[in-house]
Amino acid sequence: MARKRKGRPINGVLLLDKATGHSSNDMLQKVKRLFGAQKAGHTGALDPLATGMLPICLGEATKFSQYLLDSDKRYRVIAKLGERTDTSDSDGEVVETREINFSNELLMEKLESFRGKTMQVPSMFSALKHQGKPLYHYARQGITIEREAREINVFELLFIRHEGDELELEIHVSKGTYIRTIIDDLGEMLGCGAHITMLRRLEVANYPSDKMITLEALQALFDKANDEEVAPATYLDPLLLPMDSPVSNFPEANISEALSVNALHGNAVAMPNMEEGLLVRMTVGEERRFIGVGIIDNQQRVQPKRIVVFPPA
Repeated sequence: MARKRKGRPINGVLLLDKATGHSSNDMLQKVKRLFGAQKAGHTGALDPLATGMLPICLGEATKFSQYLLDSDKRYRVIAKLGERTDTSDSDGEVVETREINFSNELLMEKLESFRGKTMQVPSMFSALKHQGKPLYHYARQGITIEREAREINVFELLFIRHEGDELELEIHVSKGTYIRTIIDDLGEMLGCGAHITMLRRLEVANYPSDKMITLEALQALFDKANDEEVAPATYLDPLLLPMDSPVSNFPEANISEALSVNALHGNAVAMPNMEEGLLVRMTVGEERRFIGVGIIDNQQRVQPKRIVVFPPA
């Protein structure tokens, strides 16, 4: 007999404003507990040092979290110049101190070299896997693993300020871009070394930053519900974005009510006039009820890839 899951089957995406000093998984578990959710997952970890937008998927939304991992992101970063650390951020040990002696012209020239498509070697202090373990696992043991350079795209790099040994930038990047590596590389180009002292993720995909909420604010709403002797869901659930929001930019494949049963059982459904290989957001009927994500095959059919499981009526 299948073991019954603890918690309730709540579906949606919460935009958590992560605080510094905590791991993303720690924040995830706290949010899951406050919502009393059966399932939860985050969409791309932030370092303990970092703050800002951490989308947390609850319930069936976890099936679509991968598409947020693949999205572009925007960060605000402050770097300390003149010091290089072994982790490229202020959580590490200083390994080299050098004089800051570069012109504004050189700084602008080197910043320009990061814009657009370039190749980047991922940091050893990243979550990329090697033999089933993240690279940071090896880095903390002093082990260096050979990494292949990968193409990244810096869509926008804004210079904010340079005051003394501080440099502040805003960077809009493609998936898989390591800001700590950009800062470390920039420090070497400038001849003084650099490391991150503040990193804040401002945006993930097209999610609105004004919908972010802190863990403290969530806890306050949870406590308010308890004080009023109402279910915490009364105040917490309205904060959730729709479970299909991770794929809101996908083209829509609208399926009739009559054919929806086939799709929900994983069977392909005719979808003429759509391009082969296209990832689509599947909806049903005039209500446009979201049921999952599919791909258009070579017979102009939508083949389900991820299907929402609805609770029994």
